[in-house]
Amino acid sequence: MSIIQQIREKAAWLVFGLIALSLIGFLLMDAFVGRSRLFGNKSTVVGTVDGQKIEYNDFEKAVTSLEERYKAQGFQVNDAVLQNVRDRAWLEVTEETLLNREYESLGLVVSDKELNDMLVGNDAIPDVKQAFTDPKTGIFDYQTAAAQINQLRNLYKTGPKNNQDARRYEMAREFFEQRVPEVVKLRLKDKYQALLANSAYVPKWMVEKTNADNSQLAAISYVNTPYFTVADSAVKISDAEIQDYIDKHPDQYKQGETRSIAYVTFNAGPSAADSSNIKQQLTDLTKDFAKADDMPVFFGRVGSDQPFFDGYIGKSQIQVPAKDSIFALKKGETFGPYLDGGNWTVAKLIDVKTLPDSVRSRHILIATTNPRTGEVINEDSVAKKKIDSVKALLENGGNWDSIALKMSDDPGSKTKGGDIGYQTGAAGLAKEFADFIFDGKTGEKKIVKTVFGYHYIEITDQKKFEPAYKVAYLTKKIDPSQETDQAASGLASQFAGESRDGKAFDESVQKEHLQKLYAPDITPTESTIPGLGSKRELVKWVYDAEVGNVSEPFSVGDKYVVALLTEIDKEGTMSPARARNQIEPILRTKKKAEQIVKKLGSPASLDAASTASGQPVEHADSILFASPYIPRMGGQEPKVVGASFDKQLAGKPISPAIAGNGGVFFIKVENVSATSNPNADIQQQKMMMEQQLRQMIQSRYSDALRKVATIKDYRAKFF
Repeated sequence: MSIIQQIREKAAWLVFGLIALSLIGFLLMDAFVGRSRLFGNKSTVVGTVDGQKIEYNDFEKAVTSLEERYKAQGFQVNDAVLQNVRDRAWLEVTEETLLNREYESLGLVVSDKELNDMLVGNDAIPDVKQAFTDPKTGIFDYQTAAAQINQLRNLYKTGPKNNQDARRYEMAREFFEQRVPEVVKLRLKDKYQALLANSAYVPKWMVEKTNADNSQLAAISYVNTPYFTVADSAVKISDAEIQDYIDKHPDQYKQGETRSIAYVTFNAGPSAADSSNIKQQLTDLTKDFAKADDMPVFFGRVGSDQPFFDGYIGKSQIQVPAKDSIFALKKGETFGPYLDGGNWTVAKLIDVKTLPDSVRSRHILIATTNPRTGEVINEDSVAKKKIDSVKALLENGGNWDSIALKMSDDPGSKTKGGDIGYQTGAAGLAKEFADFIFDGKTGEKKIVKTVFGYHYIEITDQKKFEPAYKVAYLTKKIDPSQETDQAASGLASQFAGESRDGKAFDESVQKEHLQKLYAPDITPTESTIPGLGSKRELVKWVYDAEVGNVSEPFSVGDKYVVALLTEIDKEGTMSPARARNQIEPILRTKKKAEQIVKKLGSPASLDAASTASGQPVEHADSILFASPYIPRMGGQEPKVVGASFDKQLAGKPISPAIAGNGGVFFIKVENVSATSNPNADIQQQKMMMEQQLRQMIQSRYSDALRKVATIKDYRAKFF
C-alpha cells in the first residue's frame, strides 16, 4: 500500500471523527438552548400584587381594550400616548386585582337575577335603555329588550348557522364576553364604594365642638425673630444628621427604582443647504405642476408630504401663510415655493365657487362595510334595497326620528333622528357626502353612496355663503440630507468612542466645548426622557448599564445622543445624599431656631424680647382658630395660632419661645373671645361633613389599598 493511500485512509477516519463530533456538539447545543428556553428564560409575568401574578396576555388585553377606547375618542396612539395607555392599564389591572380580593373577603357578588335586572329591568344599563327607549314617549320597552337579548344569548350558545348569522354572532360574543363582564365589574365596584361611603359617620357632638372651636377669635402681641437673621453658612448639616432624620421618618422618604444620566447631543436637523435643496426641487417641479390636470396622478408621481384634497374650503377657514397671494391667483396659476412651518410648498389654484360656510343635515345610513376592518355588514344589493325602502317610507310621511332609530347604522346620529349637526367645511366627511350637502340647497334630499354605505340625506340648513377655494398644495418637508445625518452620526460616534468612562466623558465635553445636560430620576417604564423626548431604547440601555458606562449614539428626534449613567437608586429608602435637598432645609431651620432661642434666652416680657432680638413688638387681632394664617405674618403659622388659644398663657406677660415656620416667636395673649351663630343648622352641617367624608373615602380607597399591598412591576422587561 502506498504512503499516499495510507494517508487517505487515516484522513478519512479523521474527517468522519470531526463530522461526528460536530454533530454531537450541534445536538448538545440545541438541547441546552432548548432547555434555556424551556426553563425560565422567558417569563410571562409582568408584575405581582401580594404575590398574585399578572400575566403578560391578561395585561396586553387590558392595554388593547384601553387603546381602542382612546382611538374611539379620536386620539392618535403614538409612542407617548401608548406609554400613557400602558400606565393607565397597569393602574386598572392592579386595582382590579386588589378589589377582587376585597369582593371575595366581603362576599360581594352580582347574582343572575340582579344581572338580568341590569339588562332588561328598571335598572337597565344606559346602552340597553337607550337602544330600546321610544324617542317619542321616553318609555323603555323592556319586553323587546328581553326578547332581543335572549336571542343574542341563544345565538352565542349555539354559534352561527350561516353567513347571515355571523355578524349577529360577533355582536352576541362581544356583548357577553366584553360588555356583560364590564357591567358586572362596574356593579361590584359601585357596591364596594357604597359600602365604604356608608361607613362615614359624624356624631353631633363633633359638629358642635367644631362650631365652638371655629367661633373663637384671639388677639395677640408678638415678637418674631426671622430665621433669615441667621446666615445659612452658619449652619452645617452632616450626612449623619440627615440619616438620623430619615431613620425617624422612614415612610416619608421611600423611593422607587430610578436612574440618572448626563448626556450630550449632536444636532442632526436639516441644514441651510438641505433647505435650499428642497426648495430647488419644488422650483424645478413648478412648471409641470402648473400644466398638470390630474392632481392625484401628479402627486403620486412626484410625491408630496401633503396629499391632494379634492374639495373646497371656505375663505374664512383657510389658514396658510400665503393665503392672500393664493386668493389673488387665476385658475391654474401657482404661487411659491414659500415656507409653511417646516415645509417648502407650492400652491396651485384649481377652482373657486360660492358655498355655505356651514351646513346642517340629517341622514339615515345603511352600512355596507366597516372601513376600518373591511367587514361586510350588508351586501351592496341588500343595502340599496333597504335605502330605497327608507326613502319611500319618508316620502310617504314616515317619521325621520323613528325610522332613523330603527334602521340607521350610524350609532352617533340614530338617536337624534339622524341629525349630524352643523358641519364647518368638508373635513371629516366622506367626499360624496360633503359634495352633496355643500353643493346642494336647503331642503334637498338624495341617496348618496360613500365608503360607509348608502345614505339618505336631507339638507336642513345652510349658513354664511362665501368664496370657497379648491387648492392643490405640493409640499416637501425640509428633512436632513443623508450627508447631514451622517455628519452628526459621525461626530456622535467619535465622541462615544473617545469617552468610554465618566472621566473621559467629561474631558471630551471640555475638549469639544459641548454642553453637558442631565436627566435625573428615570423610571424603568418611562418612554419619554425630559428634555429629549420619546426614546424607549435609551431607557432600556440605562437599565442595562452600570454607573460610569457610556452609551453608543442614540437617534432621538433630530439629534444624536450619547449618555453617561451617573447614578443608580434602588427601590427602598432614600440615601442621605438623595434626601439632602428635602431634609437639609428642615434641619437647617431647626438649628437656626435653636441658635435664636439660645441667643435670646428667656425674656421676661415682649419688650425684653424685642430689645434682645432687635425686632419690633407687633399686634395681630381677629386670629381664627380654624385658620393657620395670621394677618401680615405671611405664610402659615399653625403653632402660633394654636398658642394664641392656649388657656395656660392667658394673663401671662410672655409665652415660651415658639419655633414657627418663618421664625422664632414670643407672644402675649391679649384677648380670646367668641362669635355666636344662632342660625347654625347642626343637622345640615352634620350631613355636609358626612358627604365630604364619603367623597374623600371614594377618592382615596384605591391609594389606601395600594399602600398596604406589595406591588411589583416588571413591565420594563417586556416593553
